[in-house]
Amino acid sequence: MKYSLIAIGSTLGLCGGVLAYNLGRPKIDEEGNIIEDEFSTLPTIRQFFRRLLSQIEYYNKMIKEPSRDKLLPDPVSYPYIQPPYTLVLELTDLLVHPEWTYQTGWRFKKRPGVDKFLEQVGMPNFEVVVYTAEHGTSAYPILDSLDPNGYILYRLFRDATDFIDGHHVKNLDCLNRDPRKVIVVDWNQNSVKLHRNNAFLIPRWKGNDDDTTLVDLAAFLKTIASNGIEDVRDVLSYYGQYDDPIEAFRENQRRLLEQLEEKEKLEKQRKQNPPLTSRWSQGLLNKR
Repeated sequence: MKYSLIAIGSTLGLCGGVLAYNLGRPKIDEEGNIIEDEFSTLPTIRQFFRRLLSQIEYYNKMIKEPSRDKLLPDPVSYPYIQPPYTLVLELTDLLVHPEWTYQTGWRFKKRPGVDKFLEQVGMPNFEVVVYTAEHGTSAYPILDSLDPNGYILYRLFRDATDFIDGHHVKNLDCLNRDPRKVIVVDWNQNSVKLHRNNAFLIPRWKGNDDDTTLVDLAAFLKTIASNGIEDVRDVLSYYGQYDDPIEAFRENQRRLLEQLEEKEKLEKQRKQNPPLTSRWSQGLLNKR
């Protein structure tokens, strides 16, 4: 056991030394000549350590910050159609749920109603974007299978997130869209902590087959679109006070329906039983 640990430690130390050497040594062109950089005028040892630190900072920044300043292309202009709202969706445990068994290995289960949901929230009202901390290599084939009709216009993966306090965070500042028109649907508050007012946090889906969340979510989003909400953050902030905003939306819709039914009932009664003064007026004004 002791010798095994020594062997493992020696191997790791050797690998670390080789990695440090490759990061700290000067770059060489195709002909084997040293390429000069900002550290070339320093003493050899200082050159090595300055390059090493520079490379470490570079890779650290690459991990922590989005891979590019603009995650989405510029909005299109007329005569092309640019949807008024941008809908940003998480992939894992919102649209699909990962499951693992000895027989099948990893498989991804589609959430009930996801096909209809994507159809309802696509063009022309919403520009649908999947923005996830999953790696592109694993998420791309899942999305290809999930969305054969192309309702999802853009796909953003882990390299497009900020790495903050151990969490991959979605940075809407790099989205290249008006934040007043961006809705982020997620279940993880850590992934949206930079722009909490743009988030619509719903409970995490755990793979149950009786789930109907996407039906109500589609209704909520279509309500925003049909009302032409100027700043979605006002609506999202209101629903952000609830642990389950979908349930709160259902309750608000139920109350609204009751109010409309009561109003319709009163209006019907008024027409059937007009006030006495109204009947007098009709009698006085009727011509024979």
